[in-house]
Amino acid sequence: MNKLILLGASGSIGRQALDVARREGVTVEGMAVYSSVDFLDEAVRRFSPKFAVVVNPASYRDAKIKLGDTGTRILSGKEAIGEMLAEAEGDTVLNAIVGEAGLRPTVWALEAGKRLALANKESLVCAGEYVMKLASRMGQTILPVDSEHAAIHQCLRAGRREEAAELILTASGGPFFGYSKERLASVTVEETLCHPTWKMGNKITVDSATMMNKGFEMIEAAHLFSFPIEKISAVIHRESVIHSMVRFADNAVIAQMGSPDMRSCIAYALFYPERRPAASPPLDLSRLGKLTFFPPDEETFPLLSLAREAYLAGGVVPAVLNAANEEAVGLFLAKKIPFSAIPDIVSEFVHNYNTVTAPTLEEIESASAEVRAVLRGRFGAKRGI
Repeated sequence: MNKLILLGASGSIGRQALDVARREGVTVEGMAVYSSVDFLDEAVRRFSPKFAVVVNPASYRDAKIKLGDTGTRILSGKEAIGEMLAEAEGDTVLNAIVGEAGLRPTVWALEAGKRLALANKESLVCAGEYVMKLASRMGQTILPVDSEHAAIHQCLRAGRREEAAELILTASGGPFFGYSKERLASVTVEETLCHPTWKMGNKITVDSATMMNKGFEMIEAAHLFSFPIEKISAVIHRESVIHSMVRFADNAVIAQMGSPDMRSCIAYALFYPERRPAASPPLDLSRLGKLTFFPPDEETFPLLSLAREAYLAGGVVPAVLNAANEEAVGLFLAKKIPFSAIPDIVSEFVHNYNTVTAPTLEEIESASAEVRAVLRGRFGAKRGI
């Protein structure tokens, strides 16, 4: 890696990526935020990037004024991300944008001939086949930043690809592990956002609580590793020390372990195949005491199996799954629907949407937009994400 372009710089992954960049002396050539002008002001002054994008036009004027005394070129709007990626000299893009908003930037990064460190799982959930074919056509590498996929990537290095028999994703179980459907009906937004292990953004924290995040990760793993989804499983691992595992043909299981800190995953993706000195605190096995594992309760948390169903339906259905979930999560965070309504809304759209075979990117985005329009018309435009 010579220079880094960071998308979603103000989010949890973005901030940790900047920590890694500072520690390793990485040149940050460009960064993009949605509207966090104060954060951008501090980051630009610390890293002196050539480009900075403020996606929200309403925040652009403030950014131009605040950063007017710097040498950074300030751009506005989502399309400006594509402009930055096309002009930047850096060879590595870390896409840490949250949600479907990260799909087009993934495509732009690959089209610009960049190596992609991907923390935006929705790129592969919504358009996995399209994105992977594009990466292959452009001769580009996609390296996973998500802890589970970074773990699988490392575990697969223990044997030949054809020797892998099962990918095993670990899940923390979120704040509601062991809850019944009846108990879930009354949980609050505040309770949902109290994740037992990880510090993440609101949207992904809710997805962890519903198990949707693990469903997304199954779809992502199927595309990223060209693996049958029927051979991808999940197990609840409350300690969040084993980040995922691979079972090989001889039934040997290789696990990747580490402290629950995303900096090591970020550094792995940025510097692969080289390993840099520790970016995360060491794991003290003697203090762990135990590692526990439980099967997921797919009856109480049905979004896990619904994600598999959407993947197998193919076409635009995974994008429909994602759009309905993003809208439902936003409605929950805005306190317009109860927690238990999230899977009901997502299931409604997945089961009633006609798929499209080998969809174009425009068809994928159109299906997503249609779902969002229906839900915003039903509940109002205000969301909580």
